[in-house]
Amino acid sequence: MPALTAFILAALAGYCVAWYAGYVEGNFPLLLLVATVITGAYWLAERFFFLPRRRAAASALEARHDARRAELAAQGISQVDADISEARERLLSQPWWLDWTAGLFPIILAVFLLRSFVFEPFRIPSGSMIPTLRIDDLILVNKFTYGIRLPVFNTRVTLGNPIQRGDVVVFHYPLQPSLDYIKRVVGLPGDEVTYLNKQITVNGQPVPQTPDGEFLDKSTVQYFRQMQETPAPGKQHNIIVDDQRPTLIPSVTQFPHRDLCQYSIEGVRCKVPPGHYFMMGDNRDNSLDSRYWGFVPDDYIVGKAFFVWMNIGDLSRIGFFN
Repeated sequence: MPALTAFILAALAGYCVAWYAGYVEGNFPLLLLVATVITGAYWLAERFFFLPRRRAAASALEARHDARRAELAAQGISQVDADISEARERLLSQPWWLDWTAGLFPIILAVFLLRSFVFEPFRIPSGSMIPTLRIDDLILVNKFTYGIRLPVFNTRVTLGNPIQRGDVVVFHYPLQPSLDYIKRVVGLPGDEVTYLNKQITVNGQPVPQTPDGEFLDKSTVQYFRQMQETPAPGKQHNIIVDDQRPTLIPSVTQFPHRDLCQYSIEGVRCKVPPGHYFMMGDNRDNSLDSRYWGFVPDDYIVGKAFFVWMNIGDLSRIGFFN
């Protein structure tokens, strides 16, 4: 068992190193599931086989010691210079290969359950969601709002609440599902979404926008026009617009259901297919989103982002967001 355990731990460590170095495309949910299964198997083996065997060995040692003392006492020898406590502790102690497997199982299981079914942390790597989210914001994503999904397979097992326009959602990037993106839901299944001359229209109705001053983007040291947008009753958030950027959408990829979108010099018009969503960043002219790479399937939804729990460079960022 020690040799097998060393091989398994070395394989997991090698996978992590290769992932970090970019030699393989990592899959953290799968890695966490494998680690949970392996450590869980060791935990069961420890609880029902190895620990009882060690306890039996310790009991046998005590029995032999007691029998020896009784034999000596029968011979009139009452003073016996023998202490088996250290030997007993050695027999009961958990070997290293169980410390690194069964001993870690409760922690790994807790992380697996929390991350898979409750909350998952993410870091904002880019400015596509400015002004709502800033670079290096550390956020929490609710994994059960839209229904609980099986880890790795991402299959929905409970219904949950429906996704609404204006929700900030984390999802698997359709062109590379191993990457997670975060954007705002603009179009629901069946919606006709247009983004022409920097104005969103959903099903023929312009999304209300009101001017809200200027926004200083500290990452680029530039001022942008800021608007307050109301995608649904009771839902408001701010966006920023770069008036220097043209309305033409360049470098559009060939994505599934590409025929449901029409592009022009003013922007784009799309009919959202069933079971899909149209996503956009709040930094409207600096966001690679559904305008460029298409629709997000429902199976790719990870959860609803709702809370900034840390930004080391700006602690005032901590809190809920729209």
